[in-house]
This record gives sequence, C-alpha cells and structure tokens, in this order.
Amino acid sequence: MTGYDAIVVGAGPNGLVAANHLLDAGWSVLVLEAQPEVGGAVRSDTEVHPGFVHDTFSAFYPLAAASAPIGSLNLEQHGLVWEHAPAALGHALPDGRWAMLHRDRTVTAALLEDEYAGDGDAWLALCEQWDRIGDQVVAGLLTPFPPVRPLVAGLARLPRARELVRDLVSPVTELGRRRFGGDAPRLLLAGNAGHADIPLDGVGSGLMALMLCLLGQTVGFPVPRGGAGELTGAMARRATSLGGEIRCGAEVTRIEVGEGRVRGVRLADGERIEARHAVVADTSAPALYGRLVDPEHLPWRVRAGMRRFELDPATIKVDWALDGPVPWQSEPPYAPGTVHVADSLEQLSEALGQVAAGVVPSAPFLLSGQMTTADPTRSPAGTESLWAYTHVPHLPREDAGGEGITGPWDDARAERLADRIQARFEALAPGFGSRVLARRVLGPHELERRDANLIGGALNGGTARPRQQLVLRPVPGLGRAETPVRGLYLGSASAHPGGGVHGAPGHNAARAAIAHRRARRLVHVRRQRHE
Repeated sequence: MTGYDAIVVGAGPNGLVAANHLLDAGWSVLVLEAQPEVGGAVRSDTEVHPGFVHDTFSAFYPLAAASAPIGSLNLEQHGLVWEHAPAALGHALPDGRWAMLHRDRTVTAALLEDEYAGDGDAWLALCEQWDRIGDQVVAGLLTPFPPVRPLVAGLARLPRARELVRDLVSPVTELGRRRFGGDAPRLLLAGNAGHADIPLDGVGSGLMALMLCLLGQTVGFPVPRGGAGELTGAMARRATSLGGEIRCGAEVTRIEVGEGRVRGVRLADGERIEARHAVVADTSAPALYGRLVDPEHLPWRVRAGMRRFELDPATIKVDWALDGPVPWQSEPPYAPGTVHVADSLEQLSEALGQVAAGVVPSAPFLLSGQMTTADPTRSPAGTESLWAYTHVPHLPREDAGGEGITGPWDDARAERLADRIQARFEALAPGFGSRVLARRVLGPHELERRDANLIGGALNGGTARPRQQLVLRPVPGLGRAETPVRGLYLGSASAHPGGGVHGAPGHNAARAAIAHRRARRLVHVRRQRHE
C-alpha cells in the first residue's frame, strides 16, 4: 500500500488550496479527483459551440482576488491572468435604465448621483468606511472561527466605522433604505445579497451585499483569461511543480479509520492508499459523514446533526453562444461583465421568497455573465459567450408561472424553465433569440453529475442562513475544519465559512493539519526527554 503525508479528496479550488499549503509545509501530498479533470465547480469547456469557451459553473471571482489563502499562492507565476469587463456589474431594468457598479468608485458614484441627488456622496462615504475595516471583515470571514486576529485589528478601527458595522448586521432592505434615496444602489446591494439564499429582510443579507458590492470597488469582479478552469489549472500546476501528485478519474469510496484516527482511503477499484498524517475532504458534508466515513466512527451528535443539515436551493444554468453582443434595448453606459435581471426590488424579493417556499418563480431573478465582454478570448470577435442561472426549489410544489413546472427536475422541466429565462432576456434585449447559435441547459442533476459536491444543483455546500453558519456549520458544535476523527479534516464549502471561491475551507483544513502535526511532534519530543 502506497502512502503520503496527506491525501486530499477532491480537486476543486478548496482541495487544491489545501494541497498547495501542505506542500509549502514540506508534506508529500496526493490529490484524488473522481472527475476526469481538476477544478470542481471552477471549470470551463468548449462543448456549447465551436470557438466558444463557457464556464461550466462559477465565473466571476471577487472573493478569489481578495482572498489571502489564494493570493499567497502567487498563481500569476503559474499562468493565471485576471481580466476585467469595463464595469463589474450592471442591473438591467425594463424601462431601459441601468444600475451600474463600475470598478472606479467615482464613476459609480456619478452614475448613482445622476439617478438620485445625494446617492453619489452616500456611496463614496460607504466606500470610505469599507476602506477602514473591509480588509478585516474579509479576513475575519475567511479564517477559522473565532477570528481572533482580524477581530482585534478590526476593533482598533471600529470608532471610524461604526455605521458600517451596523449595516453589516442589518438586512439589506433596511440598510438600503437607511443609506440611499434612489432605487439604483438598493438594487445593486439587493442583487448581490441574492447570490446567497438569505432572505433580503433577514440578518446576514447586509453582510453579503456590502462585501460583494464593495469588493467590486476594490478588486472588481475579475475572470481568468481563457476560462474559469485557468484558475484551478494554475493551482494544479503550482502543486505539481512542488512535487504534489494529482490523479483524476480516481473516485474515493471510503475513508479508512482505525483506533480513532484516519488511516487512508480506498478507491472505487479497490486500491488502498495510506495517509500518514491527514486526509482533507473537499467533499460535501453529507458525502463525508453519510458515505465516506463509516457511521460507527462518528459520535451521535454528528449523525443526528447531519439529519438536520440543510442544502441551499437548486440551480438551473443556461449557456448561450451568440453571433453578436446582447441587443439590449438600451445600451448600458459601461459594458458590464456580470448582469442581474429583476424588474424591481419588490420582484427580486418576491422571486427569492417563492424559491424558499418551494415555488418556481414566474419571473426568476437571474445572475448572468457576458464573458466575452470581460475576456475577449472567450469567443470570436463580435460574438458573445453568455450564461445565466437562477435558483429554484429542489422539489417544486407549485409554479407561479402557471406552466405546471412541478415535481423532480428532469431535462424536460429544466428546458421549460430555460425558455422562461430566455424570455426574460428577450424582454430586455429584443431580438435576443435571433442571435443564439447554440444553447445548453444544465439542470440540477446534470450539475451534480459534473460535480458531486453540487447536490441537487446546490452551489454553496449548504444553506448560508445564520442557523447553519459559524459554529453551526455543518452541524452544531463543529464550525472548524477538524472532524471527530483525528487527522480527518473537512475542507469544502460545507465547512466554515461556506460557499464562494476563496479557498478558505481548504486553507483552514491545511492549517489545522499542520498545527496538529506540529503539536504531536512537540509532545513526542517532550516524552523522549522525560524517558
């Protein structure tokens, strides 16, 4: 049986971040990936139409650009190049107006001021407060709980950012009304809060809204040149340059445990591989605690907690190859990479509420990306590589659109919802359908087939609602990378701090493994001295 200091199960961004940090510590590392290629939910492909690159899952990466765990890898030395659209985000409205988030905060402020007097200055004031404390907010979210160092550093700056701290713990609807008079900034904030499954009037939505919007003003919404897969490709190249091994098409079916500690893994073909010090599982919590580890090795509280584990909503994603740019009825003042589609703040809130209630929205809130606008290498000149996705209930019980889209998400139901999504674009961009060269629909089950961590099309490893965050993630009493099995660490989006491409769960798992190994060595040395 072959052996390594550490085995990483899963070559998504979290697994690859963990592998790189373990390699930096001098460990021998093997990464095992069930899919035929690395990347997890950070991959790209050319299967929609010849000459077009589409990001299969995620696409824009403000959190990656702001993340210390990813930034410390210096991936630019391994081929990563970031690209930016002229504007980070645009929210298209049916009357032809656009709410715009430009990378230059002064441009954003000027556009908001044109819509409603005073909102420009209010936006700049918000940005200035973020400048004082935002880096500590991000650091605090991405470090193991409790975030002692970021908390201490943040408290020192608190007197000059009290208003922002109040906003961070407020519902996004409340902070939008408190800060701004016009619709545009409220839509920008609410749309970014809508990336998670937290209700817009719920605690936690303000944090998500402010973080994404204000990262758009500091690091933008960048994309990797050539496709999302170039981000994880650079991580993989760095890992192998340090001597790490990566095996694709190698599905782990069992994590082996003996005498209370992890011993290694078993593959689908029966091969056993020893882990001398650690196994990092970049897998969903249900897979780790429900399949990979035998229940006899788990305490009752974990088994019971997993029975109450909540997924985030399912997802349906549509990719288009267009023979020209999106024919918006009114051209935006700056071409955005990310586009949000909701006719109003009320409609956005209604759509998210319908999903939470098990209802397919009649007018789904769309998150979309004009990828060639952001990165001209994605498709031939004059064309557009476009995608959009929306969240849906896992098992819809009702269709607010009146078309009877209920029951399990088979291909036919996913295609019918894709038609509804495309109709939303047609309303905002007349003639959109005539520019479609090819379309691909990825329903919840197809997303899961391509990445087992996306259970039923859930993108974030579990709900982002406060009841399953911090020490409650993935079950009450954990909240860190450590598991009840010594040497086994959960390093996926199911662990704190949750979804998003920031590498924090993988980094936290690697840090924990290294710290525990160091502590065991210290204990061993002390015992030898006493003998």
